[in-house]
Amino acid sequence: MLSTDDDILGQAEAWAKAGKGVAVATVVETWGSAPRPVGSHLVIDEDGTFLGSVSGGCVEGEVVTEALDVIGSGKAKMLEFGVADETAWRAGLSCGGRIAVYVEKVG
Repeated sequence: MLSTDDDILGQAEAWAKAGKGVAVATVVETWGSAPRPVGSHLVIDEDGTFLGSVSGGCVEGEVVTEALDVIGSGKAKMLEFGVADETAWRAGLSCGGRIAVYVEKVG
């Protein structure tokens, strides 16, 4: 069962209230065939625990890694994945589209 946006963002809030570092990754743009729509969220805590999805599983590992950097530095990042990008192939986005994901620290 997929979690709702309320569940996903509620979990981010709960982690933050518990004193954990938290980041939210949001799909902000898609081109062509994309597995998740604009507005989809993935929340990540400082331990690498996550909930939600920005790509249906294709690039979540890479987004979690980048989110841990964002939690540590406090500096937001814009990530792009697509089939023409070597990083996207490594991460597994082979659906033919491209996605842009904005990752920011909560709090």
